[in-house]
Amino acid sequence: MSKPIRSFSPEEVRDDFVPKDVYYSPEFARLEAERLWPFVWQLACRLEEIPTRGDYVTYDILDDSIIIVRVTDSLVKAYHNSCPHRGRQLTHGCGHTPNFVCRFHGWHYDLHGNNTRVVDGADWGDALDPAEIRLKEVKIGTWGGFVFINMDLNCEPLAQFIAPIDEYCAKFEFEKLRFRWYKTAVMPANWKTVLEFFNEFYHVQQTHNQLLPFTNDYSNSDGFGRHGAMWYPATGALPLSRSPRLSPKDEPDFRNYILEFVETFNRDLKAMVTERNYLATQRLRTEVAADASPIEVMTKWVGYQIEAAMADGSGWPEGLTPEYIDRSKLDWHVFPNTIYLHGFVDGVLWYRARPNGHDPESCIFDVWSLQRYGPGKAPPLKREFYENWQDGDWPLIFRQDFANLAAVQKGLKSRGFAGGRTNPVQERAIVNFHRRLREFIRDSG
Repeated sequence: MSKPIRSFSPEEVRDDFVPKDVYYSPEFARLEAERLWPFVWQLACRLEEIPTRGDYVTYDILDDSIIIVRVTDSLVKAYHNSCPHRGRQLTHGCGHTPNFVCRFHGWHYDLHGNNTRVVDGADWGDALDPAEIRLKEVKIGTWGGFVFINMDLNCEPLAQFIAPIDEYCAKFEFEKLRFRWYKTAVMPANWKTVLEFFNEFYHVQQTHNQLLPFTNDYSNSDGFGRHGAMWYPATGALPLSRSPRLSPKDEPDFRNYILEFVETFNRDLKAMVTERNYLATQRLRTEVAADASPIEVMTKWVGYQIEAAMADGSGWPEGLTPEYIDRSKLDWHVFPNTIYLHGFVDGVLWYRARPNGHDPESCIFDVWSLQRYGPGKAPPLKREFYENWQDGDWPLIFRQDFANLAAVQKGLKSRGFAGGRTNPVQERAIVNFHRRLREFIRDSG
């Protein structure tokens, strides 16, 4: 008797349970390949990666490869990376070109995708329809300085897909961010396993316990349509107070929470806290009294950041009231495969995870530290790639997370493990993701 085909129904996911096989099942990976990636909006690159005409980025996802190219100052296009003659890929990685030339037989294409040369074209007579031998376009959209692609030409508009995130975060002006650093590594785990390491704060108390002296780490999370968010309900956007998991400690000087918080993130994460932010924070030591109230310290701290940003030409987003920042949450999961943390305004941390070929237990993981820079002050973009994450110079917080990855991926397959017992409060964004992923796979195609 043949084994019945798994349904992977959304109803299998409970608030406190996620079935385990989606993290390693070749069958579920096949469903993703057939019914998720060809039909979903996915983040391909940032506009700053293609600043001038002819700049391109190649985005690979499973068997598909997409060229994103700057055609004019105001126009970006995306094409399937395949020569219509015999299918050879036209680009690899990133670069600059005045046109696309197939290195197999020499067919040429302009940046608009039109075929401009067929070697010995007369051999075909009138059989070559220009519409059939132009590069095949891919749907494209931009949001927050990012370029998204969708291979489904009948897909919903990107603005509709991204909702309601723009409602919460548009005023942070992500389009004005630039790369501080860009790291990519091949990870020995499913793309969902990796992504979920950064889709909950519940693990902070164990994995990153060096943060507890200044982090009230009890978090909340929830789904927002297809997307998800995390935040600290007790303390607002940033959890600046001692964790209740530790024994009480009398700390009348609130400046110390902020100074230690910024020092640790600057040292152990090298993201979110910018160098400008770090230096501005040091003013608390000499310009704010030790007995100042928490509200006064926070107000001064934010003011120093704004002054420093304005002084070096980075600017500061308008309309960022404390209420708006608090409502914006701290961490967003953009369905299906990117996550960002934006709590410091001028420094944002972004993640992207995608399958590494058809092996369901390997993925490509990108980490981007982004920040606001004054004119001409952004560093040159340097992309670091590691076949093994252990070869990279990763800050401590990433190394703490990565050290758990392989053990989690292997433990998922244990005969003694039934499935993830997700925290119904602090890991609701993960549960929402699995339900929405199954719904998308069920409904697409």
